[in-house]
Amino acid sequence: MKLDREEKRRLLATARRAIEGAFQGRVAPPALAPLPPRLRAPGASFVTLRRGGALRGCIGSLEPRRPLALDVHQNALAAAFRDPRFPPLTREEWPDTELEVSVLSRPEPLAFSGYADLRRKVGPGVGLVLVHPRGRATYLPEVWRDLPDPDLFLESLAKKAGLPLEIYDDPRTRVWTYTADAFTEADL
Repeated sequence: MKLDREEKRRLLATARRAIEGAFQGRVAPPALAPLPPRLRAPGASFVTLRRGGALRGCIGSLEPRRPLALDVHQNALAAAFRDPRFPPLTREEWPDTELEVSVLSRPEPLAFSGYADLRRKVGPGVGLVLVHPRGRATYLPEVWRDLPDPDLFLESLAKKAGLPLEIYDDPRTRVWTYTADAFTEADL
C-alpha cells in the first residue's frame, strides 16, 4: 500500500511519540478516531531505528492484525526497547536516532525448486520471509541496499534464521515475498 505524504508524516509522528512517551513513562496508544481511514485499517509495519547509519533496532509484523497506526506504535516501542539484539535505547541516544517506518504488503508465497531457482527469482525491491520447521526469518526490501548480491542476501537470511544455506534445497522450506513502502523523516 502506497501512502500519501500526510499519512506517512502521521505514522512517523506516531512512532516518535511512542518512544518519547516511553521515556516520560507514558505509553498510551494513539487515538485512532482522528486518523485517516487507511491508518485505522488493519496493516503490517516495521519500525527501524538507526544511529550513524548503523542498525539500532528493527521490529515489526508481517500480517495485518491491528490498525496500522497502532501497529506502528507498538513496533516503535519494541524496536526501541525490546529488540533482543540490542540493549534498550537510552535518552542520550534518542536525539541522534533516525526512524524509518515500512508499511508492508501482504506476503505472497513464492514457488521455487531449490536454491538456484530461488536465486533467479529474487532481487531488490522485494522482502523475503524464510520459513522452515527449524527456523524463520525475514528481511525487508530495504536490506537489499546493504546486501545487493542475491547469494549474500539469501545466505544472510538463512543465517539469521539459524539455518545453513542448503536449507533452500529442502522441500520443507517455504518462502514468501512482500513489498514495503518505507520512509524516514528526511524523506518528507
